[in-house]
Amino acid sequence: MPAGIPEPQPPPEGRHRPDDRYPGEDVPDLPRVTLWRLRRNPLRRRTDLVQAWLALGLFLTALAAAPTAMFLVGDAAYGHYRETADAQARTRRPTTAVLLHPAPRHPEPGSPEAKRTRYPVEVRFTGPDGRPRTARTDVPPGLPAGTAIGIWSDPHGRLTAPPLTTDEIRSRTMGWAILAFLTPPALAAALYATTSLTLHHRNLRAWDRAWRGTSGTGVQR
Repeated sequence: MPAGIPEPQPPPEGRHRPDDRYPGEDVPDLPRVTLWRLRRNPLRRRTDLVQAWLALGLFLTALAAAPTAMFLVGDAAYGHYRETADAQARTRRPTTAVLLHPAPRHPEPGSPEAKRTRYPVEVRFTGPDGRPRTARTDVPPGLPAGTAIGIWSDPHGRLTAPPLTTDEIRSRTMGWAILAFLTPPALAAALYATTSLTLHHRNLRAWDRAWRGTSGTGVQR
């Protein structure tokens, strides 16, 4: 006669792992479980630990390098553009030019595009040597011939842009500073992505070798 069904037994009192719990029991404290998994997780590979430390190191490096790079590059850029503006102010001079021909009219006068549009027109002005010169410069649309406009010229009498203004110096400096601030995090992210991809391929090769090593084994009946 078959044996009867055994009586139900109470659950064991001991626990084998910190995250073992009975139905309805509260979830263990998350930090404690996380630390346990970092210390004793049997599934953690050496490459996982390398990747974790690499991420932390790159993060701290980028965190320290970004503001330092922004300050150094910004200071160097400001000094460069300040010297450039001073040199331009010493060598360039403002003068007056007269349009020799009327400027073309914009097809949409008064529109925002018309206010931004410039047309090249031939003008006459007096060079640094006192001789009359002609050149082409960009002017707003619709100006009649004979209109006087302000221009800048270099010591050789060539038309040039005006010296850099304070706002232009500040804008260019900020551009370089922002670029310098973003460079360390970008490099850190690229290095981490490259290393992670390399470690991933290494893990795949290790799994492949382990799988081939167990391909000839099986459960005997």
